[in-house]
Amino acid sequence: VTINNRAVKFKNTGKKLQLFQGYKKGRNTLKLHYEAQPRQTLYFIGKDKDFQIWTQGQGKYTSHWLPSFDDVNEKVIFSFSITYDNTFEVLSNGVLKHKVTKGNQTTWQYVMEKPMSSYLAMLAIGKFDKKTVMTASGTPLELYLRKADASKFESTYRYSKEIFDFFEREIGVAYPWKVYRQVPVFDFLYLGMENTTATIFSQDFVVDAIGFNDRTYTNVNAHELAHQWFGDMVTAQSGKHHWLQEGFATYYALLAEKQLFGDDHFNWELYESAEKLIRASKTDPKPILHEKASSLTFYQKGAWALHYLRTQIGEDKFRLAVQNYLRKYAFKNVDTDAFLAEVRNVADYDTAAFKTLWLENPAFPTEEALAIIKQNPFIKTYLGVVELQDKLLVDKQKQFEILLKSDVFYPVKEEIIYQLENTPFEQNKPLLELAMQSTDLKVRQAISKSLRSIPQAFKPQYETLLEDRSYITQEIALKALWAQFPDQRFPLLDQTKDWQGFNDKNLRISWLTLALATPDYQNSEKLKYYEELLDYASPQYASNVRQNALVNLLYLNKNDMNTLRYLVNGTLHHQWLFVKFSKDSIRALLKNEKHREYFQELLPALPEDEKKQLENLLKE
Repeated sequence: VTINNRAVKFKNTGKKLQLFQGYKKGRNTLKLHYEAQPRQTLYFIGKDKDFQIWTQGQGKYTSHWLPSFDDVNEKVIFSFSITYDNTFEVLSNGVLKHKVTKGNQTTWQYVMEKPMSSYLAMLAIGKFDKKTVMTASGTPLELYLRKADASKFESTYRYSKEIFDFFEREIGVAYPWKVYRQVPVFDFLYLGMENTTATIFSQDFVVDAIGFNDRTYTNVNAHELAHQWFGDMVTAQSGKHHWLQEGFATYYALLAEKQLFGDDHFNWELYESAEKLIRASKTDPKPILHEKASSLTFYQKGAWALHYLRTQIGEDKFRLAVQNYLRKYAFKNVDTDAFLAEVRNVADYDTAAFKTLWLENPAFPTEEALAIIKQNPFIKTYLGVVELQDKLLVDKQKQFEILLKSDVFYPVKEEIIYQLENTPFEQNKPLLELAMQSTDLKVRQAISKSLRSIPQAFKPQYETLLEDRSYITQEIALKALWAQFPDQRFPLLDQTKDWQGFNDKNLRISWLTLALATPDYQNSEKLKYYEELLDYASPQYASNVRQNALVNLLYLNKNDMNTLRYLVNGTLHHQWLFVKFSKDSIRALLKNEKHREYFQELLPALPEDEKKQLENLLKE
């Protein structure tokens, strides 16, 4: 440790680096030379061409890899100079000022001009391709993908420029940084993270044109971009005011989707959000203004609070209040009262009553919310159909027929299909055949989900679902046809043998499972199929592939020691959802005494860290 180029004494407490001498209050130069092996925050993933290094600061503390202040109120201007293997791309915050290669090493220098909180500092290293798109205002959007995914740029990043341009118009404050880049990584901890100028997001959202129909990055894309204003530029002072980041980002993402997909889509998202919040408020006693409020509360209720406020004071005044708020507190920290003061400055509105109703009230204001969205004709139609649930089909069949033939937004048609679920097929047939004529993938997908038994007469039409441009619909249809028509399994499996699906290989893994479970189907290939499925459960694959494979291996044989070994290995993963799945699966198996014996037999052959995890689970 040196201060002003002189070595000084210091104390590392494990949480703080304490300095005692060599400086006066004012401007000083502190240099730290250190090595670190972080247990969190900085992650090393994969190997060979898929090797990646990336960070996740929020909730994990940047100080695990970079000496920094773990305090959102300590904003610092960061610049990074990173030297690494020249066959990799290196990304960080800010503008790339210099890139110098010497031998097989390249040094990348990234520079920022404005301060930010340390949880937003980032690093991502991998073998990526890049495409750059210029926004209407001249900001470069740098879009990254693995080289193997180069064909998926358009489908993954669709609408990125449109969202950026919309935000600059809608927010009315220019994008506060000089560049914006996005990069997907394997086994990311969350859906996305809004690091300043450089969002990291989950590889799950890297999709082809078919995958886009079910697993689009659009909402997360908009949400993380909105954070560049709400969270990165203007940051909440404490967890109690976290909604100023997540509520705003969620709401502006919805506004972007409204711009892209229309008013009906926007109101449907609000309605579904309200339904979740109404259910949650029965058991969740924490309001928005509580540092331990749930994510649902911070995100969805926060967005609803803003939508309610916008409808009360009008779009123009809401927009002006937001602009004043952002300009006044740019690159600073704020609390809720600071935002509400800007609302009062532009509108004669009782913000105290708003705060009580929406921000301090643990209950969701159902009456006020429904009064707003019921103004949308589609929502009124949808709720009208919901009210028909208990009526006999004969009393609503004509209305259903009219709606199925109309261009009403798809959730109305979905609701009709779900109401047919417990009615005999012969009565449903005309309506189901009408619904199958739809060009809307969601409507046809609803049929695949709701039709428990496929009548022989309906089989030819149902089989057309195998051709839908939806990996979810294809998987549902494949499994249903395999289960209900055993004598047709061979041609069905032959027809679908080349399917892959999403990044989690949902279709390939489903196919392998069904092929292994089909007596006498390609017996000479069964061992190869098993080895491929088992390989997908191994550590060389991403956690979503592994989990999918493990679920199917357990379905085939809960006693397979190879499967049990990979379950134990999963308990050491950094991805918390996969860890939870692995531990919960083991706990469920341990309820059976025979499986408990199997796991005990495994213990001696396990590495020490895996052995410790399993021993702890056996003791529970």
